[in-house]
Amino acid sequence: MKRKVVIALLIVICVLVQASICPMIAIAEIKPNLLIILTVSFGLMRGRKEGMLIGFFCGLLTDLFFESTIGFNALIYLWVGYFSGYFYRIFYDDDIKTPLLLISVCDLAYGVVQYAFRFLMRGRLQFFFYLGRIIMPEVIYTLILTIICYQIFYRINRKLDLAGD
Repeated sequence: MKRKVVIALLIVICVLVQASICPMIAIAEIKPNLLIILTVSFGLMRGRKEGMLIGFFCGLLTDLFFESTIGFNALIYLWVGYFSGYFYRIFYDDDIKTPLLLISVCDLAYGVVQYAFRFLMRGRLQFFFYLGRIIMPEVIYTLILTIICYQIFYRINRKLDLAGD
C-alpha cells in the first residue's frame, strides 16, 4: 500500500512540475519530458506491469491537463512503460547508461508519434524540420534532466524495496 501511495504522489508531483516548472526552464519553447523519465525509470526498475500502470496514469493526467483528446497520451505512455518493462530483468538498476539510452529512444518515439498524429494527419509534411527543431532538442533536454531525476527515482524505489512494500 505504501508503494502505491508513493508512486501516486510521484506521478502527481511530476505532472505538476511538468505543468509549472518545465515551462519556466524551457529553451526556445522546448521542455524536457519528465513523465517519460518517470515511466521509463519505473518500467526498468519494476517491470512491464508497473511501467504500464505508471505510464497510463502519467498519460491520462497529461491528457487531462494539457490536451483536448483524452486517452491519446495515456496510450502512448502505456506503450512506453510496457516497452521499458521488457528490460527489467537484463539491466542493473544503478547503471545509468541503459536508462539514458532507453529514455532517448522512448522520447524520440513519443515525438514521432506526436508528429504523425498531430501534424502529418493534417497535411503538414515537414518531418525533418519538426525532427530537428522540436523532437531532437527535447530528447537532448530530457536526457540532461534524466541524469538527475533517475538517481532520485532510483533511491525512492530502493527505499520502497527495503521497506518491504
